[in-house]
Amino acid sequence: MTTWNEPSERQILKEPATESSSSPSLAPHPVLTDYYADGDQRQSRVDAMFDASAPHYDWIISMMSFGSGRRYRAEAMHRHGLAAGMKVLDVGSGTGLLALIAQETVGESGRVVAVDPSEGMLAEARQNGVRETVVATGDKMPLEDDQFDLLSMGYALRHVADLEATFAEYRRVLKPDGKVLLLEITRPQNRLGFFLLRLYLRGLVPLVTRMIRRSPEAQELMRYYWDTIENCVPPETILDALRAAGFREVKRHTVLGIFSEYTGVA
Repeated sequence: MTTWNEPSERQILKEPATESSSSPSLAPHPVLTDYYADGDQRQSRVDAMFDASAPHYDWIISMMSFGSGRRYRAEAMHRHGLAAGMKVLDVGSGTGLLALIAQETVGESGRVVAVDPSEGMLAEARQNGVRETVVATGDKMPLEDDQFDLLSMGYALRHVADLEATFAEYRRVLKPDGKVLLLEITRPQNRLGFFLLRLYLRGLVPLVTRMIRRSPEAQELMRYYWDTIENCVPPETILDALRAAGFREVKRHTVLGIFSEYTGVA
């Protein structure tokens, strides 16, 4: 397994960021000033939260989903076409939850690449068994055109800077007729459902995280997790952005009214 001191084809480091004064054309949510002052600070601040929380992340996800998260992810990946021999790109891979599912399915004849801007999260992913990692943001990936059969993203769409630029990059790296699959949590439209989900994700989950893991950074990350859900653009905006990037057969499948599965064909 590749280590941080041995960069190779299995680990491609992020290129130095270039300065830009332009604001994102379509951010997934407005600036959240409880966490960063403006859009220019967003990426570094979010990366720092994930880096600090990385050792706790898998425990938190398992706890908050009552242990069902991996099963649902696997079902969603297979429902939307994951198969042996595929080349899969998992963006916003974090600790590798989707990438590991993909590795198990594609086998030795396939390939799975995990992309994430957080070095801490990808370090956990490699410890978990993810073989190929790339430190990068989804809108600027050091990968060649037309490489992948399936691009997955699990609950990280809310953390990109620009939906339009990100989706254009996704289409670039997918093969013709390749598929994109975006898993997300969507704010409930029902007032009672919204109240209960907010109470759980912004109240109970951060509290339990702080009590059990004794990590104020992980507690803050889980509060941020909900705040991005609450302030995220509506599903129609995401679907329109996929179409604008050139994806066809764009659809949204929902589970229990809050889990959204966005798909499109390159």
